[in-house]
Amino acid sequence: MKVNEDTFPDPVPAQDGVEDRRQRKARQTRNALAAAALDLILERGLADVTVGAVADRADVTRRTFSRHFVGKEDAALDFVRGDGDRINALLRARPADEPPLLAYRRAVADWLADRQNPASHIRPRMRALLALVDTEPALFAAYERIRVDAQEESIRIIADRLAVDDVRDLRPAVVVDAAAGVLTAALRAWARGIQADHSDADPDADPGERRDAHPGERRDAHPGDRPEDHHDPDAVDLAALVEQAYDALMGEAALAASHRATPVSGK
Repeated sequence: MKVNEDTFPDPVPAQDGVEDRRQRKARQTRNALAAAALDLILERGLADVTVGAVADRADVTRRTFSRHFVGKEDAALDFVRGDGDRINALLRARPADEPPLLAYRRAVADWLADRQNPASHIRPRMRALLALVDTEPALFAAYERIRVDAQEESIRIIADRLAVDDVRDLRPAVVVDAAAGVLTAALRAWARGIQADHSDADPDADPGERRDAHPGERRDAHPGDRPEDHHDPDAVDLAALVEQAYDALMGEAALAASHRATPVSGK
């Protein structure tokens, strides 16, 4: 059975040349292994999948598997690592004068809105895998390791933007933990099938349009897209859930700020 490597987007090559071709081949092998692990885990269940089965499905040796991944869980969740890298790259590219929390929010929005290299989370079967993360301790542990690695890099990026020491100054960690926590909450809700609240949406809007990262903007579906190949038909709800989650965070922060100076009676 051929693995569905289209689940994982190919990276954009930096330059042409022998080195890049070698890197591209390695990425194709890694993608094949990741897709094989995802397929098998969803088909058989985590407990009934071995590293050997993943390697066989991808038509490579176990030694090749070990050069790319430490285990089947790590392989199946490789898209989480890739998307974390992309969010961080977009975060680095945000305008220097943009407040850190807003910069992270817009980086996430740009990631979800990118049609040239679609976020792996919105591709077919990812929703089912994310739902499985909550029920399989080994998958959850692998997911948390990958998520923490990405957030540590985000903290360094925010610290550079603020020109502060990320160890001595709490702001970078606070911003990233809050912003990434919002994204995690939205992803978990989406994986459980919770729908976004569209009560403020235009009832006459074309269902092919999607709400994007920056409030008030919309993006039309690409006419050449094939939903069955490129993205989950409920992907629009993920983007909307993320926006609503960030709105909830900002609302709670504003409410807390309005009460922070209230004196405690008897003190």
